[in-house]
Amino acid sequence: MRKLLATTALAMMTLLNFKSLIAGGALAFAFTGAFAQDYPNRPVTVIVPHAAGGGTHVVAHVYSEFFARTLGQQFVFDHVVGDGGAIGALRAARSKPDGYTVLVQPVATHVGAPALHSHHNNSFDPITSFIPIGTLAYSAHYVVVGKDSPAKDLKSLIEYAKANPTKIKYGTGGAGSGLHLACIQFGQQAGAQITHVPYSSGLLDAQKDLVAGTLDMMCDLGINMIGHAKAGTVNMLAIAQKTRFPGLPNVPTTAEAGLPGFEIQAAMAMYAIAGTPEPIVKKLVDTLAAAFKDEGVRKRIQDLASEVPSHHQATPAGLEALTKSEHDHWSDTIKKGNIKAQ
Repeated sequence: MRKLLATTALAMMTLLNFKSLIAGGALAFAFTGAFAQDYPNRPVTVIVPHAAGGGTHVVAHVYSEFFARTLGQQFVFDHVVGDGGAIGALRAARSKPDGYTVLVQPVATHVGAPALHSHHNNSFDPITSFIPIGTLAYSAHYVVVGKDSPAKDLKSLIEYAKANPTKIKYGTGGAGSGLHLACIQFGQQAGAQITHVPYSSGLLDAQKDLVAGTLDMMCDLGINMIGHAKAGTVNMLAIAQKTRFPGLPNVPTTAEAGLPGFEIQAAMAMYAIAGTPEPIVKKLVDTLAAAFKDEGVRKRIQDLASEVPSHHQATPAGLEALTKSEHDHWSDTIKKGNIKAQ
């Protein structure tokens, strides 16, 4: 009889605990859902690990304005410069995963900077520490020299670089940045040794030195260089993609200019912090999907010498696949070239 009573009591306690778990889970789900429904009820911080005024900031600004109009809250920028973007990504990774901090930066920078700056390796993972929201825009890389450069085309630049190892200097916003990785690949495919000059002060100072003739070249984005090109202060030797850009029809492709296979596009993307509640992630994803359909957003991105991504590329799944493939590609490039942070 005692055994029967004990067994019955245990069963009742188990049932009560089970009901409590269900109730607790339902309460947590209801709380999260309500929290997401109210989101955002205060400004959202957009961490951009590059200086204000650069291509990443400009693209982020276009989308942030749409998000602010749609969701009724400000999306304010926090520019965290250093270590080619790794410091900004680290700050984002350490943020509270409540949807009030998002990260916007090129995918190549997102995966390349922590690979080069080993002291960040144990602090965050560019894949598992973040949740992909979607790709924002694509902008092709250009091989660019100053207007007074003796290299008037890509072939002459490569020939000079081969004949004068390490003499050609190229500037970037830091080791591990997308522009740094692009020039690494350029040097590898051209069979030339070129010298990296990282600018801790940011990319804009590197661009100023290119215009002034202090730097020899850059592997910069169209979004950053189209103004200089139209003003005649730089010479764009080639665009690193299969087709010419309609806005700069006289700039040949790298294949046309003598370096087939050197094709790189910068994919600028938005990430939430790992652990952000799913309903909030969905709201961010849905808002981004609405932005892609907005003609004003599309035109502004195209006016920046950039492309609005296709449907699949714009989705979280598309960005997740791109982030993983870019991680593998650039990790391999860095390893093969024995590239170290400077």
